[in-house]
Amino acid sequence: MQDEKTLRSGRRGRRAAWLLLALLLLGAALAGIWALRRAPVDAALARGNGRLEAVQIDIASRLGGRVVQLAVDEGEQVRAGQILLRLDPAPWRAQWREAAAQLQRSRDAVHTADAQLRLRGHDRAVARAVLAQREAERVAAAQRLARSRALLAAGGVSAQQLDDDRARAASADGARDAARAQLAAAGAALDAARAQRVEAQAAAAAAAATVQRLQLDIDDCTIRAASSGRVEYVIARPGEVIAAGAPLLGLVDVSHIDFVFFLPEQDAGRIALHAPVRLRLDAFPQRVLPARVTYVSSVAQFTPKTVETETERQKMMFRVKARLDPDLGALPSNRRAAPRLLDPRGGRAGRSPDLGALKSGMPGVAYLRRDATPWPAWLRLTH
Repeated sequence: MQDEKTLRSGRRGRRAAWLLLALLLLGAALAGIWALRRAPVDAALARGNGRLEAVQIDIASRLGGRVVQLAVDEGEQVRAGQILLRLDPAPWRAQWREAAAQLQRSRDAVHTADAQLRLRGHDRAVARAVLAQREAERVAAAQRLARSRALLAAGGVSAQQLDDDRARAASADGARDAARAQLAAAGAALDAARAQRVEAQAAAAAAAATVQRLQLDIDDCTIRAASSGRVEYVIARPGEVIAAGAPLLGLVDVSHIDFVFFLPEQDAGRIALHAPVRLRLDAFPQRVLPARVTYVSSVAQFTPKTVETETERQKMMFRVKARLDPDLGALPSNRRAAPRLLDPRGGRAGRSPDLGALKSGMPGVAYLRRDATPWPAWLRLTH
């Protein structure tokens, strides 16, 4: 009886041993098959860990003044040209009205100078006509004097007549000289009128520039977003008086988001600019985001102080930057259909998060192809 129990116990032990051996062999076979299936993918892809980086824009005012309106709040998505904040424009509007009045006065001075210029032109024309008349009278008087002198010798005129003709000739010469002086004075007055007109025009141009500058100041009291983005922080609040150049709020430009990661030397040397990249972010583990390489550092990082062996050389890492595809989606006012992406876990396809949902500092993994091998299914985009 005891021998039969021992025999049965031995049989059970051998069966358990064979079962354990079969399970081990099956596990090894499955591991081999999985390794064979994964090896081509791993060999064809380069990967690097990194984080998202967005452009940070510090919004400040060129002018100082009192904040009268805050049109956005922290975390809000804004569009390019959207109003962010307003300053009180009353001081600049008062200066603008003063400059506008000065501009009108300068323009009136230009009109007055134009009238004076025309008047002085007429005066010079009159002076020229008078000079011509006086010149004609002088010539006539000189000819009469010459005839009187000739007739006096023949007894045709009296000495008194000769004296009168001589006086008329001298008077004509004086009148001609006076007319010349009047013409010169009219020319000088015309030149002065021209100078006054140029001065009036310069004053009008200066006043117009002042009005334009003050109008720019008034426009700058309304601070707008230079690009689409997300408000990260707000410093100034309504009622506060801010200094010129003081930061008011921070804006993250979500239209230009880069993923910065690091690759070893053997992979960085193969990467070309504009090469396609696939991203997997920790915040969206079931989504694949498209990007393209925009920068590869020419200087290695994490390099040992002394590089002597091949093992040490393999520790060199190069910084790579990939720009996310802007077609992922924009703000609600400019939303586009985002591409449908495959779920690497076998779930249903969903849509990629738009750029507004991405935040600077999100970690993830970047994948690049080492050759022309197609993307594996778990990194492929479908539309």
